[in-house]
Amino acid sequence: MGINKSHHLEIRVYYEDTDFSGVVYHASYLRFLERGRTETLRDHGIDQAALYGDGGSGALSFALRHMAIDWLKPARMDDVVIVETRIGEIKGASLTLHQRILRGEDILMTAEVLVALVADGKPARMPPSLRAKLQPTDDF
Repeated sequence: MGINKSHHLEIRVYYEDTDFSGVVYHASYLRFLERGRTETLRDHGIDQAALYGDGGSGALSFALRHMAIDWLKPARMDDVVIVETRIGEIKGASLTLHQRILRGEDILMTAEVLVALVADGKPARMPPSLRAKLQPTDDF
């Protein structure tokens, strides 16, 4: 993945991801989006486990602050979907990510996600070393 490119994660829909009718259950999309965000950070050289360390004082982590979701079309059991994640605005202690899930050319859902960097349960300014690894991406 290039630094200024959106990240793509392929996921197959399993039975466990669906409701009784074989359509992806709405909460399953949240897991798919989380995987996309995690892999995006990993591809930018950010190891969330290392940030968190032993969980002691000063340990850093990303906490979900806000999410706006628009479900457009359903995914179904055995579909292969792509989770696209794009880094948006980077502020002092927060990061906006834009995500969408596609099946082929069909956009199934979109999400705008705001995560906050926290330490000891309080907002923490993003260290310059972390900020340097995150660059806004402009493609989708």
